[in-house]
Amino acid sequence: MIRRAFWLAAGITIGVVAVRKVTQAKANLGPEGLNRAVGQISDSIADFADALRSAMTEREDDLRSALGVPAPEAAAARDAAADAVPATRRSLR
Repeated sequence: MIRRAFWLAAGITIGVVAVRKVTQAKANLGPEGLNRAVGQISDSIADFADALRSAMTEREDDLRSALGVPAPEAAAARDAAADAVPATRRSLR
């Protein structure tokens, strides 16, 4: 009797886990899941590009100060224009 109860409980548990996994897979593979994944990837790429740009500018400033080269007016104007425009991103989430 105990063996039958054990196998019944094991079967119910496996069934519940399987149904949850299938439901989760359907949600991830559907249109909403795809939009969420694309949104996360695009946000990650934009964050990486922002970090790269800021690190590149910082390193350029370090090199210019080490060499004693003044910053050109074009770069200063570009930096001022970039600071004036608010950074907005549209997420697909």
